[in-house]
Amino acid sequence: MKKAAILCSFLLLALCTQAQYDHHNINLLGKFNDPSVTPEPTYGIRYQSCYGWVNPNDGREYGIIGSTSGTYIIEVSDPSNLVQRDYVPGRHVDCIWHEFKTYGNYLYIISDDGGNNSLQIADLSFLPDSVAIVYDGTSVFTHAHTLYVEGDKMYVASVSKPGDYSSMNVYSLANPTLPVLLRRLDQDYPVINQVHDMFVVNDTVYASCGYDGLHIYKFDETTITFQEIGNLTSYPDQGYNHSSYLSTDHSTLYMCDEVPDGMAIKVVDVTDVANPAVATTFSSNPGNTPHNPYVQDNLLVMANYQDGIYIYDITTPTSPALQGFFDTHPQNTPGTYPSPAYAGAWAAYTNLPSGVILASDMQYGLFVLDISPILGINNSPAASQNLVIYPNPASTNIKIKVQQELGNSFTVKFSDLSGRIIREYSNATASHSELSLDVSDLSSGMYFVEIRNGENKFTGKFFVNNNGK
Repeated sequence: MKKAAILCSFLLLALCTQAQYDHHNINLLGKFNDPSVTPEPTYGIRYQSCYGWVNPNDGREYGIIGSTSGTYIIEVSDPSNLVQRDYVPGRHVDCIWHEFKTYGNYLYIISDDGGNNSLQIADLSFLPDSVAIVYDGTSVFTHAHTLYVEGDKMYVASVSKPGDYSSMNVYSLANPTLPVLLRRLDQDYPVINQVHDMFVVNDTVYASCGYDGLHIYKFDETTITFQEIGNLTSYPDQGYNHSSYLSTDHSTLYMCDEVPDGMAIKVVDVTDVANPAVATTFSSNPGNTPHNPYVQDNLLVMANYQDGIYIYDITTPTSPALQGFFDTHPQNTPGTYPSPAYAGAWAAYTNLPSGVILASDMQYGLFVLDISPILGINNSPAASQNLVIYPNPASTNIKIKVQQELGNSFTVKFSDLSGRIIREYSNATASHSELSLDVSDLSSGMYFVEIRNGENKFTGKFFVNNNGK
């Protein structure tokens, strides 16, 4: 596939454009929006879901976002300089849906739009040069709604081929370029008409089944069958059960109902998986629709359609505390929900080593967001205005230049995303207020630097791409 390695000159950079987006404790680092993407005619959707991937060989980070006619592969290693590395055209134009997951270096691309469609598998290992399509066919299925990869298995919801439909299938990825069907849910539970999405851990499937509620299945690898081990079919503020995400301790499930508009987010106690129960509910704003939840450590990241991205502290799992938000859909005003019905933040991705968050907006594209203020790290432009760090990203050495004399004695500290100090230099000296420091032993990711000289403090951020360490 020919590489579309073009610098996105139409990026909106954080310091120039952040003011147009209502936000608190979440800052814009970069944005990708291809003006040539045309909206599909039904809802005016231009983009759909997003995903992320890091190349283990060089530590470079990538964002993946679906559009009406294909999939963009964007390098986000330097969030202020996003680069389109490739584009994978789909068979279908005017697409409303795209969803993605990765297994190793393989990207699985699905769409739920009917007609001419296919499963696509792309090999990402050739990046940053390009991606290679290793499968684009209909023998596995033609279209599906969502997918989840756990271990060497791929769970796929609402799967179709001509004349054939299944609520959910599980496939082996032993050969990652050609998934092999292991079992259909309707072979064991034909009463379930639809699985819309699922969260899977240790072959336990938390299946959002639309108006049939939440059903929890165990996929038995010995018998190759599904066994239902719990369900929640009646609960407060119930609608169309859309998606869910499990807390890191597996005690709490955060669950979204998409239809009708304005459904609350459900906090479900799944300590006893056989008897799940809603502990509490909450909303970003009255009338807004929660779309997709994600858990990263003790944070719940919500893609909330027209409200954008909301982040909650879930240290106490049943008492989410709002920490910050970023409105990716700024022209929406209170009281206008849901007009247009499908607008704003579709998805987020929270697992890049750098700690940045990716978010997709159905009209405005891919956002790269900085949540360091939520993590208690001062990384504001004002704090960094007298500090220059280069090269950024770095692999061996970084140079730090302070725009004033440091004097004879000062301290330098490096910290990671959790705030943990990983390196400290005391009584350091600099030549003309410029330091050169070795970062070759640091793992790939995002780091923060603090320089103190008496009462003066300078802070900044740098990225390390260090051969996948």
